[in-house]
Amino acid sequence: MGRDDEDFVRFVEASSARLVRAAYLLTGDRHRAEDAAQAALVRAYASWSRVRREDAYAYTRRTMVNQLIDGWRRPLREYATAELPEPPYAEDVAEEVTRRRWIVQALSGLTARERAVVVLRYFFDLPEEEVADDLRVSVGTVKSTASRALAKLRITGAETPEAVVRRAR
Repeated sequence: MGRDDEDFVRFVEASSARLVRAAYLLTGDRHRAEDAAQAALVRAYASWSRVRREDAYAYTRRTMVNQLIDGWRRPLREYATAELPEPPYAEDVAEEVTRRRWIVQALSGLTARERAVVVLRYFFDLPEEEVADDLRVSVGTVKSTASRALAKLRITGAETPEAVVRRAR
């Protein structure tokens, strides 16, 4: 492995889990999230000599978001297979699953742009200017979209994950 490859491996180890979580919030599907994060990392590796001098994480995140937005414009065709995938967890993770379902359910009521703005702005804690740059929209669009999205989330009044877990017990 060359010096650049070692840097890239460290970058992947440090950022891949966060990219997958963000993609999951954007897509609501674990497999699509893993695919999106992997594809963004592949693109980052292809340009690694240039990317590592800049903010590699921002470049990879922006690539992933753009790829997901393109996918919303051109939906992928999926074909069923006879084989079932192995379950990702062997342990009981009911509380984590409940929390994730709650988040995905809350985000599912938003449009693709609203979801992207909410995830980038509040999950990644990015400033409005950077969200606008990533999505190639104006700062005013980010502000108004975030406002509308948060209003929708407040109106839905979804139960908190803790209340769902308590009720299930």
